[in-house]
Amino acid sequence: MKKDSSQMSQMSIAGGVPLSGTVRAQGAKNAALPIMAASLLLSEETLQVQRIPRLDDMKVMRKLLEALGVRVESQGETLSFTASGELSWETPERLVRLMRASSLVLGPLLSRCGKAKLPLPGGCAIGSRPIDLHLKGLAKMGADITLEHGAVVATAKELRGCRIYLDFPSVGATENLMMAAVLARGETLIENAAREPEITNLAEVLRSMGAVIRGEGTGTIHIVGRDRLQGSRVSVIPDRIEACTYLLAGIMTGGAVTVCDIIPEHMDALVAKLEEMGLEVLVEGKSIAVPAQMRGRGISLKALPYPGFPTDLQPQMTALLSLAEGTSVIQDGVFESRFLHINELQKMGADIRMQGNAVVITGVPFLKGADVVATDLRAGAALVLAGLAAGEETRILNMGHVHRGYESMGEKLASLGARVRMLPDDTPPPCSENHSEEE
Repeated sequence: MKKDSSQMSQMSIAGGVPLSGTVRAQGAKNAALPIMAASLLLSEETLQVQRIPRLDDMKVMRKLLEALGVRVESQGETLSFTASGELSWETPERLVRLMRASSLVLGPLLSRCGKAKLPLPGGCAIGSRPIDLHLKGLAKMGADITLEHGAVVATAKELRGCRIYLDFPSVGATENLMMAAVLARGETLIENAAREPEITNLAEVLRSMGAVIRGEGTGTIHIVGRDRLQGSRVSVIPDRIEACTYLLAGIMTGGAVTVCDIIPEHMDALVAKLEEMGLEVLVEGKSIAVPAQMRGRGISLKALPYPGFPTDLQPQMTALLSLAEGTSVIQDGVFESRFLHINELQKMGADIRMQGNAVVITGVPFLKGADVVATDLRAGAALVLAGLAAGEETRILNMGHVHRGYESMGEKLASLGARVRMLPDDTPPPCSENHSEEE
């Protein structure tokens, strides 16, 4: 039986091949997860969600919801969620530890059950990402928050609407508080809310379920609580980060890749930086393409909350700029430790130096293949891009991180002409003489 590529933990890339062709963007991982969690707000009604990507994180969220009492049925890219009248309020530690987005069940579960227990969640190791903002907001709505044996326990006889100001426009906190507020008594105002497209997608879904909500995308979200929500049929937006990654793969290999079925304005920050590099970007309808051309010149950028340059694309841009002409400077204003990919890119010949909280990149003519390790989801994507551009074989370990965010990546890259192989965990590395310094 052929092994599912999502279970393969290594990727082998014979780089140096210009990629060309068209790929369809998957549904957005970071939009699908909160939408799935929103099904907890229903009672004996069904939420049908189209365009859910086939990713490891979706599998974890599905198992988590099923453990809480949600019946899940699948048909292709559509999943149907029907929450029972009596939900479990305790989340299984073994599932929560697998994925940080597990915290998204806290708000809707507390709102439905009046109580929720959540072990502190896991996820990518990219610096401190506390859920303090989630908890402070819920506490202001009337929840009693305690910490018991490494788990958050939240209780509330009734959540009450109020004004909540977020110290930082956290996407997860905004989503959790939105879902809690739609069943709370009275009006809730979330100020300094995150403005990402995924927030807008969630607001549209909640509105289709009968929630009274407005202001998403502006930084101030106004919600009037309802007693009950209704079932609905909704769709997940395209994944802007995945789409951008494949565009960068075309640029780095000297090819021409088109990504279709996207929302172009969600990619404005990347387009602006590519144009600053001197690259041509073509947008037509729901497609975006970068024709074959030189790799551009160095630039400076800082990752910031939307509509700024996305932190989830910063590692991939680091890989691209390692081949750009001149010097580039990158800062990340969202996650302070999102530079774990630097050491691995250096193994491939990239000239990158840390200077304080900034990364200074001096472009090199080419990268070389190496055995490297994906330390988190987007770092792994950056290494895939570097491997595609390198002249020799690159072996990327710990691809399980990448499977969390990229659906059928090996197959999609192969469709563009890449020479990639997905390998199981026990595949031995190439012989050392194949990676001698003389080569």
